[in-house]
Amino acid sequence: MATAAAAFAVQVLRGRWFMAYGSFLIMSAAGATYIFAIYSKDIKTTLGYTQEQLNTVGFFKDVGANVGIHAGLVAEVTPPWLVLAVGAAMNLGGYLMLYLSVTGRVRPAPPLWLVCLYIAVGANSQAFANTGALVTCVKNFPESRGVMLGLLKGFVGLSGAIFTQLYLAFYGPGGGGGVDTKPLILLVGWLPAAVSVAFLGTIRIIRAPRSPVAARREYRAFCGFLYVSLALAAFLMVSIILQKRFPFTRAEYGVCAAVVLSMLLVPFAIVLREESALFRNAHEARAEAPEPSPATVAAKPAPLPEPLPVTSKPARVGARLVAALRPPPRGEDYTILQALVSVDMLFLFTATVFGVGGTLTAIDNMGQIGESLGYPQRSIATFVSLISIWNYLGRVAAGFASEALLARHRIPRPLILAAVLLLTVPGHLLIAFGVPGSLYVASVMIGFCFGAAQPLILASVSELFGLKYYSTLYNFCGTASPVGSYILNVRVAGRMYDREAARQGAVAAVAGKGVTCIGVRCYKESFLVITAVTVAAAVVTAVLAWRTRDFYAGDIYAKFKAGIGEDRVEPKEQL
Repeated sequence: MATAAAAFAVQVLRGRWFMAYGSFLIMSAAGATYIFAIYSKDIKTTLGYTQEQLNTVGFFKDVGANVGIHAGLVAEVTPPWLVLAVGAAMNLGGYLMLYLSVTGRVRPAPPLWLVCLYIAVGANSQAFANTGALVTCVKNFPESRGVMLGLLKGFVGLSGAIFTQLYLAFYGPGGGGGVDTKPLILLVGWLPAAVSVAFLGTIRIIRAPRSPVAARREYRAFCGFLYVSLALAAFLMVSIILQKRFPFTRAEYGVCAAVVLSMLLVPFAIVLREESALFRNAHEARAEAPEPSPATVAAKPAPLPEPLPVTSKPARVGARLVAALRPPPRGEDYTILQALVSVDMLFLFTATVFGVGGTLTAIDNMGQIGESLGYPQRSIATFVSLISIWNYLGRVAAGFASEALLARHRIPRPLILAAVLLLTVPGHLLIAFGVPGSLYVASVMIGFCFGAAQPLILASVSELFGLKYYSTLYNFCGTASPVGSYILNVRVAGRMYDREAARQGAVAAVAGKGVTCIGVRCYKESFLVITAVTVAAAVVTAVLAWRTRDFYAGDIYAKFKAGIGEDRVEPKEQL
């Protein structure tokens, strides 16, 4: 009995399901960049920055969080544990130096460029965590990649709210006093690093046999993870609403954080259930399997020798280059160069730049939009919370729904992405025309669509270009978001806002905040531009769906159904 228990424990710790659970926890701690607004005021006041300098720090935070091509290249030649270890070291080092700078423990105070470097390095650890955990999960569950991407990205979307609850429990007001946000920077530095280090030996490529029965059990397990995450999101939403309406004590914040941590442990029960079924069926299979006789072993024919390759004369450089750039059929493993120069990648990148870039612009400017339209500060905080929760719901909904539509009706994932981009148009128009009270609806629509676009884009990349170089291609598409944010946020929305604020002049001056733009005109023109480019991005994505319709009409996961892998037996279906 003790031997069987030990063998089961080893299987759990070395299994695919515990690997998936570890990835969920890593992702739930990998969204520290989403809570920059909480501690940014302390950076500004303690280091004596202007708003422009603080915005520069925020820009480098976004660049660090989204540019991860180097993380993908590292993952191509190293195991996942090394990728996670590098990310943990960057996270701890970057945010620890930022914390020491903000708390005055570094003398003299570091210059702006060094603070930008600190936060860029710390935020860039998110790219390594995504690459090490998310890409590995997609490779381990290739037939459920949409569902897996939706869940993993969903936990990233919730991580900001999770961090907030933990921070309030550790450092919240004890008697109605103010809250010092500087310790949050330290929490952001050590907690994600600790979670990644805890699962270094768990996150790895694990091949497993595949069968229709296994696929059904796999989907049922993912539904279990989904229900837990939905319950967690609902609890976080209720907690946020109550904490904004009523004053909480440190003990009450502690109870909320304890519930959050408990709910993060619940999915481990699903891991035990799945691995128990695998363990039981593997034991039964070994008991029923006949021992091979020596005669059978001796009669096994020896493998034929590999045929010698036929050599040919060296081709010319031009011919080799053309052959290197000629792409394989869709769904096969493209090289990095073949994928980057393909028309399909150009369409996906363009849709991400202008489609996702527009939603990012709305999210980044939600505070100023609410201020310009006359919403109170409490309502603006509510907008941020709505965006966070609906961002999560969009990610998991798109992951599960697109997988079901693809499996049952062969609907191309790019076509679903085009529909999601079109759904953001009413949200942008509500902001452009400043319809009274409509910013609540706009926050929900934009948050949902921003979240839904993430798993759709990343799943499309893995399906069209294969999984061999997915680490690099995944991170290449990630660079499209900051590109779109810079074009639409800085060059369009920011410039038009400043122009309108300058036109209003002293009428809109606010003490201590410089010139602030007030009224519908502040964002009207910029969001009409964003609406137009979003529609164009949806058209581009629809063209991609038309180009790939034959590919998606077939069984895109056929090559994964042979199930070559480690010696594990899938459980029998239990109804």
